[in-house]
Amino acid sequence: MGILQSLRLRFQRQRCHARAWRKSRELRVAKDRTKLIKPGDILVFSTFRNEAVRLPYFFQYYRDLGVDHFIMVDNDSTDGGGDYAIAQPDVSVWTTKHSYKAARYGVDWLNYLQRQHAHNHWTLVVDPDEFFVFPYCDTRPIRALTDWLEASAIRSFGAMMLDMYPKGPISAQPYAAGTDPFQIACWFDPGNYVIARNWQYGNLWIQGGPRARSFFADTPAKAPALNKIPLVKWQRGYAYVSSTHMLLPRGLNRVYEEWGGEKTSGVLLHAKFLDTFSAKAAEELERGQHYAASAEYKAYHDGLSKNPDFWTKWSERYINWRQLEILGLMSKGNWA
Repeated sequence: MGILQSLRLRFQRQRCHARAWRKSRELRVAKDRTKLIKPGDILVFSTFRNEAVRLPYFFQYYRDLGVDHFIMVDNDSTDGGGDYAIAQPDVSVWTTKHSYKAARYGVDWLNYLQRQHAHNHWTLVVDPDEFFVFPYCDTRPIRALTDWLEASAIRSFGAMMLDMYPKGPISAQPYAAGTDPFQIACWFDPGNYVIARNWQYGNLWIQGGPRARSFFADTPAKAPALNKIPLVKWQRGYAYVSSTHMLLPRGLNRVYEEWGGEKTSGVLLHAKFLDTFSAKAAEELERGQHYAASAEYKAYHDGLSKNPDFWTKWSERYINWRQLEILGLMSKGNWA
């Protein structure tokens, strides 16, 4: 990387911090329990709106993994989800009625809160419908992973987002709060993915899966990105640039092996496609707060009118992380 590009990226990172500081004035404290955070605690950061049905299982899943504290931004929920989050003893909540889009889709708010509270902590940045899976997660807590990453001088950890779906129309099986969504959405595409490299930031760009084939078959380049870097040993100078797809400094995006072999990686199981999704897509399309004039949600709205069934004869039923490694969707690398 040349000196000029390095300077440009450094300036961009400074602008990210400046934006985050300005947007912090849009946040109001609803419940601040961050004094409970101890050195070495593992933290989750998330932004949500009207996710009351998802939050009970979300919190329990990450508690079971070994997360110590949650820092949440409630973007003007009206379904009681904000009150539910506030009532949890290990959750700190900030609220805002301001534009999600104008805060770079929540990135500015979380960059600010991470700068304030996540320094020198391992942090997971995930949505309420994203569930982190890593090698040996069925027998080891997340602290085993972060301890190994730290001992290996690895600062960031990549995970491909894997869209999960039911067999049959998504409206056929109702989801109940607190239950495992993957009892319903237990299928995924084992292939059908394309990978490119983003030369500016050095991260990979992955697209494909059921959303690409069902909603973006005619415009695959517009399909949602599936590459994520959700787990980072955070420092105040870091900043996410676009969701958790990429961050600065640029070196944090190299979560893959460039010269052969495999780096340890994980998966984010994505529980978007439940019976609640049609109403959520309609709400988000009306709000117009998502990327590219909510083009993604326009595609969802049009496609969902046909009550689609994402299942095909090539679909795989989810078993565990070892299955995902065999399929090449994640890797234990050299972590034994």
